[in-house]
Amino acid sequence: MNTPARLPGRFGPHALLIATAAVPLTGWAVHAAALHKRLAATRRDPLTGLLRRDAYTTRARRLLARHGDTTTVIMIDADRFKQTNDRMGHAAGDAVLAAFGVRLTAWAGPRAAVGRLGGDEFAVVLHLDPAHRQLRLEQLVQTLHNPVTLDDGRTVHVAASVGAATPDVIGTRDLGRLQRAADAALYAGKHTGRAVLATAAQAAAPSVNGRRAGRPGTEMWGRAA
Repeated sequence: MNTPARLPGRFGPHALLIATAAVPLTGWAVHAAALHKRLAATRRDPLTGLLRRDAYTTRARRLLARHGDTTTVIMIDADRFKQTNDRMGHAAGDAVLAAFGVRLTAWAGPRAAVGRLGGDEFAVVLHLDPAHRQLRLEQLVQTLHNPVTLDDGRTVHVAASVGAATPDVIGTRDLGRLQRAADAALYAGKHTGRAVLATAAQAAAPSVNGRRAGRPGTEMWGRAA
């Protein structure tokens, strides 16, 4: 005959209270985790996984305050993106944007601010050693020029225009002014296959909401599609 196992002691009132409270606390923990996931999702673009405007801006400004003149603000446009959508379909366009999101994240690293600003437009803010800045930007361009292979086996030949601005050249740590200068540099080197570093003169280019005046969708600045 089996002898019933004996518990090591009795449950006192305090232990009983903790055990009783564990049930609703566990339920709340599950609810809190789900809420946290939902809040985190609102910070990121669902297609690319990159930060949306507010989250990107907050992190970018924090990096500028922390690293100052060694911070680089980068603007990126996917080249001929409309042609990809028109010729190969929107699913192909989405695949290109998703691939750009993965590539930008891998290139910039976990401490950078990487955002999708809307459509085929992206921004990165990160600390870059000035001695290696140009080399790193060239690596970024090369990364974004690698073809994208679709699920059906088709290949999309992609490219991107890249402009960058730094506080030491532009003379400010203001995110809006640095983005404006980087945007102007991007258009100065549009379709050249090289990253362009902004000059102080480009910081004075007319702008709307921190972007080069006349750029399509200027009034939609920062909204993730």
